[in-house]
Amino acid sequence: MNTVDSSASSCQVCANAHDNQVHRAREMMYGLRTPFRYLECSGCGCLQLMDPPVELGAFYPADYYSYSGSSVRKFATLDAALKRLRARAWLGEGGLGPATLGRILLRAYGPTPQLEWLKYMGLRQNDPILDVGCGAGDLLRELQRDGFENLSGVDPFIDAEIDHGQGLRIHKLTLSDLEGQYALVMLHHSFEHMADPASVVREIHRLLRPGGWALIRIPVADSLAWRDYGVDWVQLDAPRHLFLHTRKSMETLARAAGLSIARVDCDGTGFQFWGSELYRQNIALREEDVKGRTGADRFTSAELSGFEQRAAEANARDQGDQAVFYLRSDGE
Repeated sequence: MNTVDSSASSCQVCANAHDNQVHRAREMMYGLRTPFRYLECSGCGCLQLMDPPVELGAFYPADYYSYSGSSVRKFATLDAALKRLRARAWLGEGGLGPATLGRILLRAYGPTPQLEWLKYMGLRQNDPILDVGCGAGDLLRELQRDGFENLSGVDPFIDAEIDHGQGLRIHKLTLSDLEGQYALVMLHHSFEHMADPASVVREIHRLLRPGGWALIRIPVADSLAWRDYGVDWVQLDAPRHLFLHTRKSMETLARAAGLSIARVDCDGTGFQFWGSELYRQNIALREEDVKGRTGADRFTSAELSGFEQRAAEANARDQGDQAVFYLRSDGE
């Protein structure tokens, strides 16, 4: 695993300073191979970047996927209406006629992952929802298409505010700039990029109405992929991922901020295996071979299917390398 024992640094999550380890990783998405050190806490298991670069923005090129513009196409009126009916049926809303059609659509197409998240939390289509670190706002556009009416996003790294119409705006702000009370504050693979996770969780709590929810989706270090691949684990993603949490470190952060973890689901994909296999072979994620292939294109369809099967098995055992954390605010 290319580690060096060290007890010189304390964990930034739980303050443990005993028997921690230092791992040496490299930037491998773009093949820069710049070395970085990650501390692994022996107490809570959190991995944390020890020496973030002064200019971290240099490791987020202009084509970085989160800021490349919305990939959600404008939707036709009929398509949007049908998807709203499906969402209302899944959430238990709608009149007799529309509900019947919605159930037919559900049987035909099933709910989207986001509808499953929102149903578990008991949200309705008019509840205020905030997406933090949302880039161009693709997920919010999907929810807008599904009939959700009170949506907003915030991301300090977009070039300028984005107006998607029908009241959906992505603001170029930080969490501390916001006011209001939300039924849901969600972070989809943005939390691991944030330098002060404890402060972020406190800000989330401040913005939640009593009984409100936070949904945080992140790569997790208490996973099979980290144990098997170590510093070649593709989702370590040095130096962009500043913290790779575990269930224990997330529980520490939540409890300190007045939140409780109600549920954790794994949603890892085959990427954890095929990406890590590339890094193990010293191949960068976006590096082209002689045939011009990059990433997953280097593998056969049978190999990729095998990786997806391994991911499904790891998720079923709560060992997947991504997880969805459902956090509840105190109060009803």
